[in-house]
Amino acid sequence: VRLVESGGGLVQPGGSLRLSCAASGFVFSSYGLTWARQAPGKGLEWIAFIDHSGGSTIYTDSVKGRFTISRDNAKNTMYLQMNNLRPEDTGVYYCAKGEEKGQGTQVTVSS
Repeated sequence: VRLVESGGGLVQPGGSLRLSCAASGFVFSSYGLTWARQAPGKGLEWIAFIDHSGGSTIYTDSVKGRFTISRDNAKNTMYLQMNNLRPEDTGVYYCAKGEEKGQGTQVTVSS
């Protein structure tokens, strides 16, 4: 299993970013996937889940209405559209298949 996140960066509060997760080494369309994040000095926090087809999604309360998880099974890629970003969204963002996750991409929200 290989999961490679990209798209992080520095953004001002209220701004947007789109993260991508390129997957390989397994049958992508057969598995639900997760986005998680780790804020500085804190543990890993699950934030969004998408089922294998993309037809069902779940979000943690702190990102509902601001973040959108999606996937393109033809491209073996999952996405996280993040709008109206807040300083508390700062952290390393990971895509995960069960307990397996990528190396992460840094998101920093600051003016």
